[in-house]
Amino acid sequence: MSQPPGPAHEPAYPGGPYPGSPYPGAATPPPEYPAAAAPPPQYPGGPGPQYPGAGAASAAPPYPGAGGPAPQYPGSAGPPPQYPGGPAPQYPGAAGAAPSYPGTGNPAPHYPGTPGPGGPAPQYPGAAGPGQQHPGAEPRFAGAQQAEAKPFVPRPAVAPDDLDYRHQGSRVHLSSHQRGADATAVGQLATQIPGALVSLAVVSALALGICGTVLGWLVVVAWMASGALVFHRPTELRFAWHVLKLRTPLAEERARLEPIWREVTARAGIEADTYELMVENSEDLNAVAVAGHVVGVTTYSLNKIPSSNLAAVLAHELGHHTGGHAWAGLLGYWYSLPGRLAWAFTRGMARIALAVAGVFSAAATGLLILFMGMFVVAGFLVAWYITIPLVVAPYLLAWAGRLGELRADQQAAALGFAPEMAEVLHHFQAEEDAAKAVAAGQGKKLQEPTGLARLLSTHPDNYTRLRALEPHLRLPR
Repeated sequence: MSQPPGPAHEPAYPGGPYPGSPYPGAATPPPEYPAAAAPPPQYPGGPGPQYPGAGAASAAPPYPGAGGPAPQYPGSAGPPPQYPGGPAPQYPGAAGAAPSYPGTGNPAPHYPGTPGPGGPAPQYPGAAGPGQQHPGAEPRFAGAQQAEAKPFVPRPAVAPDDLDYRHQGSRVHLSSHQRGADATAVGQLATQIPGALVSLAVVSALALGICGTVLGWLVVVAWMASGALVFHRPTELRFAWHVLKLRTPLAEERARLEPIWREVTARAGIEADTYELMVENSEDLNAVAVAGHVVGVTTYSLNKIPSSNLAAVLAHELGHHTGGHAWAGLLGYWYSLPGRLAWAFTRGMARIALAVAGVFSAAATGLLILFMGMFVVAGFLVAWYITIPLVVAPYLLAWAGRLGELRADQQAAALGFAPEMAEVLHHFQAEEDAAKAVAAGQGKKLQEPTGLARLLSTHPDNYTRLRALEPHLRLPR
């Protein structure tokens, strides 16, 4: 924003001109002050400014309304006067125009009332308040050799920090196992064995058929050994970045997140650096435990909920890690992936075949369905030890997931976060109730999950989790 231009005509000043000081460039002299024979009085604060071309040795007085020293204008011998009710005009004959704000190519002005260049910066386009700066960058003044500033994004308000940092700066016990495998993790691995066997058969058939015997078996061995990457931190981070869309925390996010995380890990006897903290850009209250080393939290959880509730969420995810749920789930997923891809390919081909048969005749479609049914029945009769576990596996995995969530809640409660965990669960339930109310207001009805869908859910409902926390919420008698 540049300085506003001066008025089109000369302003009328109270009184008359200074003796012997014609206004430069004016066609007629300014009106005279009464009793002009006497020199103008000297005012407190020092002599007034000398106007361009003034020949008088005496200084002009400041004008009414001047509350302090005026800014220095280019080409003037001293500060111009302050005028009541508005900015100073442009003076004819001045050596240069008034300075402009960033983006005009002129240097930034000195702001009135500030002790020096360290005064408040100008308002930037899109800023929420005066003097607010773009995150991570100093204000750019015109003429500075810097890149164009990005539009300002207001920083979200940080939730209150109400956590009891009882272990801050103190040494606590060290857990003998920084990561383990409880019954839930073992159950997840056992459930994935049939899928892993199918995947092994698929990988072996493709590798031996395409690469030959020697190279094919090398491919099979390499695939079997690839599960170790679940515990390889650089590989986990790449998986989190590219697949789960997590990112490393910003400096201000880390400043809030790390003290809370260190308090949680101190209560559990876990070294905080064992795990890697990451952030997901999301407006949902959520967090995630990934593989062997990653704990992710959403920006909503980081900025909108109190520190005690955030600690409960992190303690829940730590429970997934110490129980082995995270690495067991990812390991089972990886080894069953080829089998799932082969099954998806088979279903796709079956749909295409049925669509093609339907073009010709209904009889062809019926024959194809009969053939597929016989193939499935033969699979159940010949290799029942593979087909039956494959059919049952999704329900067993969902049951193991629900059990893992309850165990992680118990871990958070054991660390002293049972009330806070209950608050988070009440928040989840309030969101569900609000969604139902909105739908009812629109004349709609949310589809309730059926019994089969509930069996395939990996998370128990909120009331089940709250009932499991009740023993930790009872007041002492």
